[in-house]
Amino acid sequence: MSAGASNPLPPVVVGAGPAGIRAAQTLAAHGLRPVLIDEAARGGGQIYRRPPAHFERSAQTLYGTEAARATALHGTLDALQGRIDYQPDSLVWNAQGGLLDVLHGPTQTTRTVAHGPLIVASGATDRVLPLPGWTLPGVYTLGGAQVALKFQGCTIGRNVVLMGTGPLLYLVAYQYAKAGAGAGVKVAAVLDTARFADQWAAVPGMLAQPAVLAKGLYCVGWLRAHGVPMHTGIRPVRVLGNGRVAGVAWNDGRQERVLPCDAVGLGYALRSETQLADLLGCRFAWAPLQRAHLPERDGAGRSSVPGVYLAGDGAGIMGADAAEWAGERAALALLADQGVGVDAARAAALERRLAGLVRFRRGLERAFPFPDGWAAQAPDALVVCRCENVTAGELRACARDAGADEMNRLKALTRVGMGRCQGRMCGVAAAEILAQARGLPVEQVGRLRGQAPIKPVPIHWQARAAEPQGAAMEPGA
Repeated sequence: MSAGASNPLPPVVVGAGPAGIRAAQTLAAHGLRPVLIDEAARGGGQIYRRPPAHFERSAQTLYGTEAARATALHGTLDALQGRIDYQPDSLVWNAQGGLLDVLHGPTQTTRTVAHGPLIVASGATDRVLPLPGWTLPGVYTLGGAQVALKFQGCTIGRNVVLMGTGPLLYLVAYQYAKAGAGAGVKVAAVLDTARFADQWAAVPGMLAQPAVLAKGLYCVGWLRAHGVPMHTGIRPVRVLGNGRVAGVAWNDGRQERVLPCDAVGLGYALRSETQLADLLGCRFAWAPLQRAHLPERDGAGRSSVPGVYLAGDGAGIMGADAAEWAGERAALALLADQGVGVDAARAAALERRLAGLVRFRRGLERAFPFPDGWAAQAPDALVVCRCENVTAGELRACARDAGADEMNRLKALTRVGMGRCQGRMCGVAAAEILAQARGLPVEQVGRLRGQAPIKPVPIHWQARAAEPQGAAMEPGA
C-alpha cells in the first residue's frame, strides 16, 4: 500500500536541524515529497546554524571539529531541493485539528497548513537559572552568544565571561577564544558550577561515545593551552553594572570574587522545546535523566498521538548525532505505519544506537549536574519572570499564602510564564523555586501547559482569508 493511498496529505516535518533534515531525506528516498517547515532562513538547526549566503568565514572557523558534519548536513538539504517542499523563515506557532498555524517571518503573514503524518523535530533551547543582574543589557544565553558568532559574525562583547555548566559552556568558550583578536573578543573566564571531581567521575560513562568525549577534552585542553582562565565548582552571585554589564561576582567556595567584563553568556545545558508536542496532545511523563517532563515516545519515535512522531532534542537532549539517527528512525516508523516497505535491519540498528547513548547521557549529567541548591540561594528580590516582572519572593509568597503547589496554579496567581516567552525562559527556575518553597520534589509541581502562540508573533499582521490551505503552499503566498 502506498502512503498516498492511506493519506492524501503529504507528511510534514517541523524543524530543519539534524533530526528534521535526516527525516526529510529518508521520506524523499522512499518516494514521498515531504513538507519541511523551519523557522530559520537556512537549515542546519542551532548546532549547525548556517550563516547567510556570501558569509566570508569558513566552515572550519564556524564549526571547528564539527565542520565536516555541518557541511555534509547542509549539502544534504541542498540536494533535496526539488524533492521536498522546503519552507524556511516559517514559524509554526500553533497546532490544532490537523492544522498548523505558520508565520512567514519576512512578510509577517500567517497561513494555515493542513498536515498528514507529522514529525516534530523542534530542537532545544538554553536552560536558564537567573541571578541578580541577569536582566542587564549585555547578558545573553550561551546559545544566543553562539548565534551571534555563527550567524552574524559578531560577538556579544569584547571581554566576555561565560558562566553556568554543560558541554555548551566549553564549546562556546572555545569558539569565542578561537575567534580571538580577529573578532575583537577575549574570553575573560569560564565559570562552571560543576566540580572537577564531578567531571572526572563521569569519564567512564562518557567513554560510551569516545569521539564526542575526545572533542570535549580537546576544547578544554585548547582553552587551557591558550591561557583562558577556567574555574570549576563556583556559585554565581550576581552580574555587576549600572545600565549595562560591567562585571560578575562569584563564590569559589572560599570567598567572593569579582571579575570585570562587558558581556556574560549564561546557561545550564539545554532544555527540550516541547510546546508543539503539547499542543498536538502528546502525553507527557517525568524524565529524571533530563530533569524535565517530556512527551512520551517509543524507541522508533512514535508519540502517544497516532500519526505524530518525535525526533531529536525536542523530545529529549541527546546531541546532534542522536538527532540525525532519531530523525531517520522516526521517518522509517512513519513510512512503515503508512504501509511503505522499509529496511527493518536498518531501523533496528538505529534503535540500538539510540539506546546505547543512555549511558553517555548519564555520564554527561554526572559531569555537569544541575545545581540543586540554586532555588534555596535565590534572593527574594530576584526577578525570575522578566516578561511579567515576577520575583522569587512573590513566587514563595504565593506558595506559602495561597497554597499553590502546582505550576499552572502558580501561573494563574502570579502571572509567571504569561509573557512573551510563554515560560520558555522562566519555567525551569519557577518550578525549582515552587518545589523548594513547598518542600516537594520538582517533578511533583508539574509543568506549564503549552499555549499558543508557542513563540512571540506580531499582533499587527494584516487580516487574511481564513480558508485552510494545502501543506505544499509556498511561504507567504
